[in-house]
Amino acid sequence: MINLENISFDHCIKCTICTGYCPVAKVTHLYPGPKQSGPDLERLRIKNQRLVDASLKYCNNCKRCEIACPSDVKIADIIGSAKWKYSKKKLSLRDFLLSRTDLMGRVSTFFSPIVNFFTRLSVVKFFLDVFLNIPSKRKFPKYAYKTFRQWFSKNRDSQENFERKIVYFHGCYVNYNDHDLGKAAVAVLNALKIGVVIAREKCCGVPLIANSYFKKACKNANHNIKTLGKAVESSDMKIISSSSSCTFALKYEYANLLELDNSPIADRTEYITEIIYQEFEKGNIPKMKPVNIKAAYHAPCHLERMGSVIYTIGILKKIPGLELKLLHSECCGMSGTYGFKKECYQISQDIGSDIFKKIDKIKPDLVITDCETCKWQIEENTVYETIHPVTLLSRALEANNS
Repeated sequence: MINLENISFDHCIKCTICTGYCPVAKVTHLYPGPKQSGPDLERLRIKNQRLVDASLKYCNNCKRCEIACPSDVKIADIIGSAKWKYSKKKLSLRDFLLSRTDLMGRVSTFFSPIVNFFTRLSVVKFFLDVFLNIPSKRKFPKYAYKTFRQWFSKNRDSQENFERKIVYFHGCYVNYNDHDLGKAAVAVLNALKIGVVIAREKCCGVPLIANSYFKKACKNANHNIKTLGKAVESSDMKIISSSSSCTFALKYEYANLLELDNSPIADRTEYITEIIYQEFEKGNIPKMKPVNIKAAYHAPCHLERMGSVIYTIGILKKIPGLELKLLHSECCGMSGTYGFKKECYQISQDIGSDIFKKIDKIKPDLVITDCETCKWQIEENTVYETIHPVTLLSRALEANNS
């Protein structure tokens, strides 16, 4: 039966603009493009579930098809929903491990020196390649020792001094891998005279969705909706995240793809640079010293889908001494766990190759991006340090305080 509340595929005018903008279809014949995998085949899938195309797995959920679509067809959601409702999920230890970021993070941060050492050994990479189909050329991000939440719990009292507060959804990357980004976010918000509150969150669900563990993604989403909603229900506090994909999941994926009621948090959730930009526009700009660097900026796909790139560029232009070079709007190819799969690795590299060349041509002092997996992809394929815009903003503040 056709769900009359979800027939956006019928608005498709078959212009194929989405296929022209699809980074995957550009580099491989294995994926026919979002028009065919999305609206075209959805008309058949609702009649016969056996008509699920195996090429669906090559969609990297970058959302560029939805950005390009002139008819506002939710193409990526149609494809994602088809994976959930029609495809049979095969047991895969690799996909299980890649999608359980909280599980892997809790274990790995406790033994981080050992884990970081072994994941860089050639023999371990060979084993992962042969037995788990994780390409040996792919580098794993380093785990931090302990968690960001543990650091924050020791510094929670300092946040009580602020009259205005905000709920910070730090996400798995900050919690398990990059504590410095979380500390930078807290420092910048504090410089804007905003205190930070943290709720008892779980992984936003993006890795689970990417690996077709939709039931577990729904469980995590319901938990986050409940805990974050409770944190802001009796106040006017906003919910912010320093991860563009986490923000997108909280605001849109929960409702559009997982079909959950995220109304308690959707309108309260914003990406961190939007909040900072709003404060800057009010004249609340902390003192900064010139950083005197040239930086290339790469806009992540999910941030572009939200229309929030303008806020990141806006705050970067406020940093004195920053020579900013904007890269052409393109997908880097990493797409979360997509680039960690052997069958997708070369596709991932081919998608990002143009960006890598453009960065090398600019020869920046560093690269800036809002997405952690874009950071991994760029650092692995270029010689340049890649940082979050809030990290650079924090460095400018640190220079002022020194």
